[in-house]
Amino acid sequence: MFTLAHISDPHLGPLPRVRVRDLMNKRFFGWLSWMRRRRGIHRLEVLAALAEDLGTLAPDHLVVTGDLTNIALLEEFSRVAEWLQGLGTPEGVSVIPGNHDAYVAVPWETSLAKWQPFMTCEAGQGGDAGADASHRGGPESFPFVRYRGPAAIVGLSSAQATPLFCAHGTLGTAQLERLRTLLRRLGEEGRFRVVLLHHPPSLDNIAWRKRLVDAVPFREVIAEAGAELILHGHDHNFGVERIPGPGGDVPVIGVPSASAGRASKHPIAHYQLYDIERDGKGWRVGVRARGFDAARGCFQEARSYAL
Repeated sequence: MFTLAHISDPHLGPLPRVRVRDLMNKRFFGWLSWMRRRRGIHRLEVLAALAEDLGTLAPDHLVVTGDLTNIALLEEFSRVAEWLQGLGTPEGVSVIPGNHDAYVAVPWETSLAKWQPFMTCEAGQGGDAGADASHRGGPESFPFVRYRGPAAIVGLSSAQATPLFCAHGTLGTAQLERLRTLLRRLGEEGRFRVVLLHHPPSLDNIAWRKRLVDAVPFREVIAEAGAELILHGHDHNFGVERIPGPGGDVPVIGVPSASAGRASKHPIAHYQLYDIERDGKGWRVGVRARGFDAARGCFQEARSYAL
């Protein structure tokens, strides 16, 4: 059995010291939101309890589906890199960016490049569409593929700088075409294909300003090439949807923020474990949700079910 852990939207705080010139753009409103509300929700002690729980359960691999920063300050990217190293090695952790990680346009070299070891193909394992992703920067780094046990973990980026009051994301034609080629090959290899993206590919259950702009083309790729599991974050809620694949419906699952210290309009912090094993010619997947118990200051199992 292979166990995959999924967390999302940790929004690592507190914010570093902010200079006036850093706020002469959209960041000002994100900073204001943090000071007024979000800093009371996204708590370091919750992330510490999460790290302890993951250390105790020791899943085979951990994936993080974006929004690790808050307003994309350059110092935030360095802090997140240190935090990721505390969770595990790049061999044990895979990461993709979210919209908050592209809150404003920032140079790749001074921002997401700091997480590059956690979101690249290993040498000699990329194949076709992902072969040289390790040597690219920016959007060209995606999709990446990482082989772990029976799973092929495919990371996408829908992160982009957006106008004020918008938080939508786009994958783009080039990334989708690379994804199509990659999923076809991995399917032929008999891999359990796990697709990571930040924005849910929903057509109905997400606000227009937070949508995945090319959700329809993404769903068309899945319908043609297939996948076994799609994981996302972004809306800080549990999400379970199914979209058509060539051999049957593909589950699409989201989780709440990993750092939410209290329930608000969104649930308190949760993450999920996926126990994956072969079942004849198919797969069996058990899901265990673990939630933060604010009274006890730790995570505990909240529910379990089978896909």
